[in-house]
Amino acid sequence: MRAIVLAATAAVAVSTAAEAQEFVRGDCRPMTTATSALRFETPEHARWYKRFWTGTCDDLKFCFSGSPNWNDIVGKLMTRAAPAERAALLPKACRLGQLIGLEWSRDRRIKHIHTADLRTFSAMLEASGDALDGVDKVETKAKAMIASR
Repeated sequence: MRAIVLAATAAVAVSTAAEAQEFVRGDCRPMTTATSALRFETPEHARWYKRFWTGTCDDLKFCFSGSPNWNDIVGKLMTRAAPAERAALLPKACRLGQLIGLEWSRDRRIKHIHTADLRTFSAMLEASGDALDGVDKVETKAKAMIASR
C-alpha cells in the first residue's frame, strides 16, 4: 500500500513539474502540442519559442523582453471577438501561435518567418474587423511562407 502511495505521489510531482515548465496559456494547452513533446533543433530554438509565447528572453542574445508575445495576442483576439465566435477562434489562434512560433524561433539562417513578418501578421490581425477572419488570413500567409522551404 505504501509503495502505491509513493508511486502516485511521484507521478503527481512529475506531472506538476512538467506543467510548471509549460508557458503556453492555459486555455491554449488542450489545443496545442505540449512544449515538452515538441522537437527543437537546439536549446536556443526552445528558448526563442518560449520568448515568442511569453516575451521572456531567458538569456537570449539580441532579445528584447515584453510585448508582443503570443499569449497576449490570443488574449487581445479573444477580447475583440464576438462571444459567438470565441469557441471557434480560440483553437485557431492557439494552433496558429504554435505554427508561427516554431518557425520564427528557428535559427535565423534557416527560418522562413522573421520578426518583420511578425509585425506584418500583427498588422493584419489589427486591421481585420473580424478576429476569426484575421486569424484565417494570417494562417494562410504563414503556411505559404513555411511551405516555401
